[in-house]
Formats: sequence, C-alpha cells, structure tokens
Amino acid sequence: MTVADHLSRVHARIDAAARAASRAPGDVKLVAVSKTKPPEAIREAYAAGQRAFGENYAQELVAKAEALADLHDLEWHFIGHLQTNKAKFAARVAHVVHTVDTSVLANELGKRAARDRTAPLAVLIEVNIGREPQKAGASPSEIEEVIDAVRAQPWLSLRGLMTVPPAGDPGATRSVFETLALLRNLHGGPGVLPELSMGMSDDLEGAIAAGASYVRVGRAIFGDR
Repeated sequence: MTVADHLSRVHARIDAAARAASRAPGDVKLVAVSKTKPPEAIREAYAAGQRAFGENYAQELVAKAEALADLHDLEWHFIGHLQTNKAKFAARVAHVVHTVDTSVLANELGKRAARDRTAPLAVLIEVNIGREPQKAGASPSEIEEVIDAVRAQPWLSLRGLMTVPPAGDPGATRSVFETLALLRNLHGGPGVLPELSMGMSDDLEGAIAAGASYVRVGRAIFGDR
C-alpha cells in the first residue's frame, strides 16, 4: 500500500470516530508524524493532500523545512521534547509547538519568537498526566504556572493542552484522555484552550471520543521506523 492509501484509511478512521462521538469530522485535524522519515515521504503525503506534519527533533525539523521549502503551505508541528537551547529552531520554523512544559521554556520560546517571526507562535502545554518519570510534561498542578508564563509572552499564542498516555494499557489511555479534557475545563474550557492534542496510531478513536482536536499519527501512515 502507498502512503496515500494509508492516509485514506486513517482519515476514514477519524471520520468514523468523530461521527460515533457526535462530532463533525472537520473538528479533528490529522498531524502526520514524519520524524525519521525522508523528505520524499512527506512529499508523497503532500501529494495525497496532507498538509500538517509533526517532527520530534528540532534540527531535523529545520532540515526538512529547508528541503521542502518549495511546498509553501506545509504546516509544521513540533511534537517532541524541546530543550531550551533548541527553542530557537522551533520558534523560527514551527507553526505550532505542542510541548511547552515549563515557564523557562515558555520564556525562551517567547523571546526567540519575538526575534524571528512575523506572527505569534501557537503553543500547547504538554501535561504528564500519568506522572511517568521518563516522560516530559508539566504535572497537572503546574499547568496554571505554565499558562501564566505563556500569556506573559506577547509572541506566544496559547492554544490548548497536549498529552501522551502510558503505553500498553487501553484503560489507562482512556482515563488519561478524559483527564486532559477535564483539566482543560478547569483552566477555562474550550473558549480559552480550544485545542486538545492526543491520540496516535493505536488509540486515536478513544482520543476523539474524549475531545481531541489534533491526532498525531505516524506509523499508520508511514509504517514502522
């Protein structure tokens, strides 16, 4: 099967899940996770109509953006852990950063965005709901602090929350998705935090049922890494 075939299948899953949750399919945006994949794979997905792509590594993001600069309507999403010293790359290239998890990172992104952009950088706050020590993300109790830091930066635009659930436990995954939606409601609701970034190849249906507006899908589109 081609990348276009896989994309079609993923879109069919998204549409079915949205309808099952009494949501409009257009309310859920697919971010094709292209990390470690060559620019040619992104071009193939682009030819099939995909525009939003997710990258995990800042320097890989920059390299691919340069290699694909002729595709003027690409939308780059940074979805990996972002070290403060790499914030300059994401601030310059990304359209959306899903993984702001500290006030320090928010401050650095804001400063870099002010220097290198012509419009504010959209950001989401990553929340480590499972409190897994090996994963990045603010704890639920730290969300307000990070929100305040983002709002203090004129060149950042706060858009929502993001999470990655524990692997291999469907019950825990559903709970994490539902908790992220509850945390959104505790911090102003959809009017303040319109985006929820959650759900991947194996669990996008549950994420959409819980309110995801972004699903981040790599393997189901591009195959194993």
